Amino acid sequence: MLMIPIRVETVMARQYSKASGKKVEKTMKEMKAGTLRSGGSGKKVTSRKQAIAIGLSEARRAGKKVPKKKAA
Repeated sequence: MLMIPIRVETVMARQYSKASGKKVEKTMKEMKAGTLRSGGSGKKVTSRKQAIAIGLSEARRAGKKVPKKKAA
């Protein structure tokens, strides 16, 4: 009898909710349009990383499933 190995993939839980992904998507579009502003100084956001951070922060405030901020 010929045995064929079966690949078993583990299913991991989502780290971020779909709703938080939509928030990040929205902030990225705002940044590309040039309308995304920084909270403290009010300057225009040009950094991709900063736009993502703002989106995740907004998602956290809205109570969406987002991991806690890493301590510096």
